[in-house]
Amino acid sequence: MPPLADEQTRPALTALATDLACVVVFCILGRRSHAEGLNLAGIAETAWPFVSGAAAGWVLSRGWRKPVALVPTGVVVWVCTIAVGLLLRKVTGSGIAPSFIVVASISTAVLLLGWRVAVAVMVSRR
Repeated sequence: MPPLADEQTRPALTALATDLACVVVFCILGRRSHAEGLNLAGIAETAWPFVSGAAAGWVLSRGWRKPVALVPTGVVVWVCTIAVGLLLRKVTGSGIAPSFIVVASISTAVLLLGWRVAVAVMVSRR
């Protein structure tokens, strides 16, 4: 059986998994800060709009080409995570208060862009 990911696809799959993990962490922290349950169904309900946005960002930016690049991949994934996530929350009747938009934007920026900056710093120090 061939390996699941060869040396060319492994960085992209790792970056995609990192982005999705960051989005889920954002949702878990949000649910926890609002004393909502941390069960799998609740986390999935909160995360799916933002996961969908991150996936759209990966497709739009062709993230697999430069998976750890801050620009364009990181910025496009972040903007799509917020824009699509908030749009999907709006159309499904979930809250999108102005304070939530600000907190979600800052939090996801720190997570989705932060890990890319950390990788760039580590690579530049080598």
